[in-house]
Amino acid sequence: MTIRIIGDSMDRLTHLLDHFSLRAGVFYAGQFCGVQSFQALPARGHIHLIRRGPVQLIGLGKDAIAVARPTLLFLPRPTNHRLQADEHAGADIVCGSVKFEGGSVNPITDALPGVVMVELAELTGEGSLLDLMFEEAFAERSGKQAIMDRLCEVLLISLLRHCIEQGLTQRGTLAGLSDNRLAKALIAMHNDPARQWDLASMSLLAGMSRARFAHHFRQVTGETPADYLASWRVMLAQRLLKRGYQLKYVAYDVGYGSASALTRVFTRKVGCAPSDWVKQHDQ
Repeated sequence: MTIRIIGDSMDRLTHLLDHFSLRAGVFYAGQFCGVQSFQALPARGHIHLIRRGPVQLIGLGKDAIAVARPTLLFLPRPTNHRLQADEHAGADIVCGSVKFEGGSVNPITDALPGVVMVELAELTGEGSLLDLMFEEAFAERSGKQAIMDRLCEVLLISLLRHCIEQGLTQRGTLAGLSDNRLAKALIAMHNDPARQWDLASMSLLAGMSRARFAHHFRQVTGETPADYLASWRVMLAQRLLKRGYQLKYVAYDVGYGSASALTRVFTRKVGCAPSDWVKQHDQ
């Protein structure tokens, strides 16, 4: 299998995954009939690769979502849901869970709708990957679990690339990275969060006037540039705090002059002080 890095959109996605990596694990592969329930898992989403249906996705609204063709379903955030297949004909499905570094709040899952549904035929160039996944899923060979987990991660990255290229993102970081002008400013901020960014330096990178940049930034991402930068810094701070770094050093690394300055922004964004947040996530 050859993993192809194509175009600018993949570079932007690779950049984002360098900051918020993902882990995927397949927990079911085979045929099932009737109804299967999936419980919301903390800080995890679900991925369902439907080789043969039809299948109904239930629990995301009043009406069930009918899936008639080979389709990839991705629920990026923890969600209780069910899959229902015909009692007699059944369906062939691969199911997995996905966790992005950063927990329940991260710029990848926040930018996606509640469910991403893409027919496999639309994932152009991924035929060999899908064939290999199905070959492994429906056979009993040594190393199957490890191979399926890695292939699931590659498939998900391909799906995220598809979402960016097809404009399936809803505001947030992925939407900003899909914009050729905003992407330049966003990548620079992501790579150097400690820099003393202002509107003038951001707009210069985007090649826009300050007023136009500010308006376009908010229209695409849903936040002002300053608020976005604060959110990004807090997300990075959460990663460092979970790894055991002291607050005063974290504050400096993400662009604040003191622990108290970071604490004020952190509390405003998260709803509690960093120390309380760490205690909650150590449990």
